[in-house]
Amino acid sequence: MTTRITDDKEVSERQVELQKMGEVVVRFAGDSGDGMQLTGNQFTSTSALMGNDLATFPDFPAEIRAPAGSIAGVSAFQVRIADYDIHTPGDAPDALVAMNPAALKKSLADVRPNGIIIANTDEFDERNLKKAGYETNPLEDGSLEGYRLYTADITTMTRRALEDSGLDLKTQDRCKNFFALGMIYWVYSRPVETSITWLKQKFKRRPEIAAANVKALTAGYNFCDITEAFQVRYEVEPAPLEAGVYRNIMGNGALAIGLVAASRRSGLPLYLGSYPITPASDILHELARFKNYGVTTFQAEDEIAAVCAAIGASFGGALAVTSTSGPGLALKSEAINLAVMVELPLVVCNIQRGGPSTGLPTKTEQSDLLQAMFGRNGDSPIPVLAASSPADCFDTALEACRIAVKYMVPVILLSDGYIANGSEPWKLPSLESLPDLRTEFWSKAEGFQPYSRDEKTLARPWAVPGTPGLEHRIGGLEKEDLTGNVSYSATNHEKMTHYRAEKVRRIANEIPELVVDGDPAGDLLVVGWGSTQGAVAGAVRQARREGLSVSQIHLRYINPFPPDLGDVLRRFERVLVPEMNSGQLALLLRAGYMRDVISYGKVQGKPFFRTEIYDKIKEILEAPRDVS
Repeated sequence: MTTRITDDKEVSERQVELQKMGEVVVRFAGDSGDGMQLTGNQFTSTSALMGNDLATFPDFPAEIRAPAGSIAGVSAFQVRIADYDIHTPGDAPDALVAMNPAALKKSLADVRPNGIIIANTDEFDERNLKKAGYETNPLEDGSLEGYRLYTADITTMTRRALEDSGLDLKTQDRCKNFFALGMIYWVYSRPVETSITWLKQKFKRRPEIAAANVKALTAGYNFCDITEAFQVRYEVEPAPLEAGVYRNIMGNGALAIGLVAASRRSGLPLYLGSYPITPASDILHELARFKNYGVTTFQAEDEIAAVCAAIGASFGGALAVTSTSGPGLALKSEAINLAVMVELPLVVCNIQRGGPSTGLPTKTEQSDLLQAMFGRNGDSPIPVLAASSPADCFDTALEACRIAVKYMVPVILLSDGYIANGSEPWKLPSLESLPDLRTEFWSKAEGFQPYSRDEKTLARPWAVPGTPGLEHRIGGLEKEDLTGNVSYSATNHEKMTHYRAEKVRRIANEIPELVVDGDPAGDLLVVGWGSTQGAVAGAVRQARREGLSVSQIHLRYINPFPPDLGDVLRRFERVLVPEMNSGQLALLLRAGYMRDVISYGKVQGKPFFRTEIYDKIKEILEAPRDVS
């Protein structure tokens, strides 16, 4: 039994088969002005409230103003929902909503065989077909016979539903994404009420816009209910998540909240010096909402000003942060070296994107690892951490702040566009579970030496300007041991260089032991870092279910490495390192542990599919072994 939604009640309709599924992958695709990101987010929010585990992958156009109807202008949002624990947004969509020919052309190769395609026939005219590179109409030429194709005049039906709204055609057409959303809600047995409530809140100052989108949403839902084309509906039951309060969170949002939590737990005011850059800008936007929590956000005129302002805030006693992406990290490098020299805490959030130069601003990559490790002049090692998922950004931000203030060092936190814009359920932690980051400034004037060191951490005192008797000099010239005066002594320079390096090495004493997912020793170990975690975990677990000898570790700490990493590597015959670059972590492992590893790089601006890593695992384990 299905129901059709009216203004005041639900009307029982025809009998339709209901199939239960363990998981579903849906992709919404259309022009950048078609509202696909908003549509995908609404489907995600509704599914989260229904208790599904989920993961998302927004895919933005590479060009800001690509021609309408062109493949370059396609914007897509993929979401995977499941009744069990998942870690990736899925490899192949079970359903594709194609709002125009370009969206179909770009996404068709990814759709699962016999998958659902819902196409907006209004846009499949001769002009748009030509823009997408089609010689014939794929909806009519039989090329989609391997899929379940459903056609709908989405634009026309949206206008028909809104003909009495008083809105002009352009405004009516902007509602067609909610018509498409209503169709998908029907197909996958999602309620419309969550989106209706959101629309009324979002457009409370423009109720006519809210009402129009609600009408379009319900019209799309009812269209599927009425038409005889749709004979099957699907249902994904809630996932058995650990008890607690959850919210759906994106990576940049989780990172921002983690920074605020670190500020509150340390008792330090949070200061962000930033310059807008894709895909890091949302950190600035998010933190600007927390002024009532003692957060100061400064949108500087450029990247250099942003990081220098953050260093100044750190000198003044703030928990200082700067956010950027790869090109901005290059511009900040001299100032980061200043933070190394003056030994002040600073968290540098690098949300990686495709490079080099301007590169691929809206696409993801992990190619800044070596830049984070070595992209400064002189011997200037600093800690490098990498978040592995949207929710993990919260914990990694807390840990980066802890290290920065405890060891008086700048710390680079690596995320990437995939994590930053992706989302997943996040269980809200209890206050008691958060680390105690309380920090005490140096206050004793007697015997004060600005470069004296803690015996355990080698951290120097954090002396806030204006404290009587604690006047001292900072700057980029080499410091004399203890006094902090400018020194050109050769032996002093060597001593201070060793101090700064040893301080970073000692962080390893606090890094927890690696957790090996699978057997502690065996034929193959897959080593991941950052956003490869989900794809690696899914591939390794699938391979183990088939009896293959493969295990996994995932690295949060890149510099220093976990102290037991070498021992873990030695317990396996072969080591595979998949990463979204040309082999940067593989290079570090070879250099640091004299261990040959199998590098598996992907630099396509897209994250790894689980099947790609699974196929690589099988290829390695099934290859003849060299017994020479």
